[in-house]
Amino acid sequence: MRIARDTRLIFGRYLRQTLRSKVAVVFGAVQPLLYLLLFGPLLSGLTGVRGFGAGDAWQVLVPGILVQLSLFGAGFVGFGLIADLRSGVVERLRVTPVSRTALLLGRILRDTVVLAVQAVMLLAAGLALGLRAPVAGMAAGLVLVVLLALSVASLSYVLAMATRSEDAFAPLLSTVTLPLMLLSGVLLPMTMAPGWLQAVSDVNPFRYVVDAVRAAFAGDWASGAIVQGTVVTVVLLAVSVALGARRFQRENA
Repeated sequence: MRIARDTRLIFGRYLRQTLRSKVAVVFGAVQPLLYLLLFGPLLSGLTGVRGFGAGDAWQVLVPGILVQLSLFGAGFVGFGLIADLRSGVVERLRVTPVSRTALLLGRILRDTVVLAVQAVMLLAAGLALGLRAPVAGMAAGLVLVVLLALSVASLSYVLAMATRSEDAFAPLLSTVTLPLMLLSGVLLPMTMAPGWLQAVSDVNPFRYVVDAVRAAFAGDWASGAIVQGTVVTVVLLAVSVALGARRFQRENA
């Protein structure tokens, strides 16, 4: 199938670029790792507090940090596309017979592989710090995080193409991602928030993903949170990739 072949070619091209700067992959996980090292110990005495349940604090923090990594790590990939637009890389690819949709899919697959490596690194750090979770739950949580990264990367490219400038893209990205992060409860469960703040967070799709990953890490398979989070993740993935593909088609028409 042509689109699969073209996607593989684009993915390989950008993956080789990434492998030439392995340090960037490691440093991409530094900020989330600092949250684990410096913020995690502060939560160790909150076991049993409203919103934490009977599990340990690491089962709350680590899933949230993984979603934060997905939100910020994949959200910033648009800067690379802006650089490619400026240098003419996109223009050169436009005149090739490569599928326009593959130009998007190859990129977001590369971004997701990088994020998956960083997520595994963070999960290993969490286990070293004291996280205890079922293997199946951690695997399910990582799948949700990877799918979310695909969505966020695609939306990041849409915004990058719309702005076409780092000066416009950076403040727009910060304005969007910071409230989404805070209202998703990545650091503390939103069940600890006052009622009005919980009501605001209910419209944030990332909250349901965070709740689903936490439920998976807790092994709470009977929880409706896993079903809700999975549905939200799949819908967000379908919508974001469709928007990204449409934008790439228009850009390269």
